[in-house]
Amino acid sequence: QVQLVESGGGLVQAGGSLRLSCAASGRTDSKYAMAWFRQAPGKEREFVAAINWNAGMTYYADSVKGRFTISRDNAKNTVYLQMNSLKPEDTAAYYCGLDPGVALSRNQYSYTTWGQGTQVTVSS
Repeated sequence: QVQLVESGGGLVQAGGSLRLSCAASGRTDSKYAMAWFRQAPGKEREFVAAINWNAGMTYYADSVKGRFTISRDNAKNTVYLQMNSLKPEDTAAYYCGLDPGVALSRNQYSYTTWGQGTQVTVSS
């Protein structure tokens, strides 16, 4: 059974940077898509970024395009989210998800395994 563990969240001032990590264990192949979603209090979970299995394709939400970068290291079974120029509206719990399919999706229901989340708080 695959498990995902996120890390790297914290408190940062507006304009600052953070790098989130999501480590997958329990699966030896890397042919799966991964994504980051976030959920702020009182709001629905929203798509942030996704990457296909060989990092040949990425998707971003318009709200983070140009500021966030998703990447992966298949040798380490780890996906990263580099977040620059952070804004207070980026404050949320960030979750990584695994999609066993080959198509890249912005839909959270395509992702069958989730981590426990890591909190990102951006102060103004």
